[in-house]
Amino acid sequence: MTTIRQRLQDALAGSPPAVPVYAVYDWFVKNRPIDWQRLFDRGLGEIAHASLLRADYPHVHIVETASTDPGGPRRDVRWITDIGELHEWYRGEWRQEYLLKTPGDYRILEHALEGTRFTATDAAFDRSEAAVGPRGVTMGQLCEATLECRTPLQAIQIDCAGLERFSLDLAGEEPALMELIELMNERMREKIRLVRSSRADMIKLWENLSIETMGPQLYRRFLVPLYNQLFAILEGTGKGIHVHYDGKLRPIAKDIAALPFSGIDSLTGPPEGDLSSAEARSLWPQVFLWLHPNLGWYSLPHEGLKSSLRGMANGAARRFCMMISEEVPPSWERTVPLVLKELDSLREE
Repeated sequence: MTTIRQRLQDALAGSPPAVPVYAVYDWFVKNRPIDWQRLFDRGLGEIAHASLLRADYPHVHIVETASTDPGGPRRDVRWITDIGELHEWYRGEWRQEYLLKTPGDYRILEHALEGTRFTATDAAFDRSEAAVGPRGVTMGQLCEATLECRTPLQAIQIDCAGLERFSLDLAGEEPALMELIELMNERMREKIRLVRSSRADMIKLWENLSIETMGPQLYRRFLVPLYNQLFAILEGTGKGIHVHYDGKLRPIAKDIAALPFSGIDSLTGPPEGDLSSAEARSLWPQVFLWLHPNLGWYSLPHEGLKSSLRGMANGAARRFCMMISEEVPPSWERTVPLVLKELDSLREE
């Protein structure tokens, strides 16, 4: 019997398997206490992720403390440098305060990141491959911290400053921000150079991109040139870049088509996104589609869910994987097996 891993590898290589794969991010397996083994036994796959680099920051001491206040458990993170300190805090999984609150904070972060020593290692990748085995595959990522796993514009916006602070400073071309972007761009190029010899063939960039937070002009000005530099560095290695683009993409669809991405990850249709799987396949015929069924579909009546899944599968023309990549579906005991059964029924077509 063909394993999930082989089915995925066949699909990624351009030979669609008899039965498409439905798989879950390893983060949910580790952080959502449900009966995953039961679902794996029913045929659910797993998409694992492993850092290909270790990072040593010589100019900053990062201190995390856990405490409880009237709102419940919280986690505080302090970045302590010899020119100042940055602070953020979390409630559960969710950030409540960003590191960067003033233009001067960009200088502190720049100093904290200067001289970072990256070391390439496949140790985590090898452990992940052994653990996931025949039920899935492992994608490589650039370090553990999400700050290091996105391109700079996305990292600063999502992980460091927040949309409002970032947008104001980018619109005004705040010098400290522009210098930080350039430093982080060079670090991104360095990280990609270091993973050229990794055993990981798929490199995930956790962009979390939806174009309304940036606009096409900034995408073309900042991201497209950097992406092309990264592709040039990886040329001839056989490695592909897969980008987590889980939002609206229509205004930059042609730009994406001009970039040699290997995969679009967590692609979501309307209303969260703005492209159906059929439109995506027409726009990007060579790109592997990691499809995220809208979470609202799982609350539809049985036939409505089946119809939506079949439309997504047929639109993607077989070269795809369906994913649990944004959150565990509601009523997972019922809906996840239903998805697996519906995909299995496609073997007859």
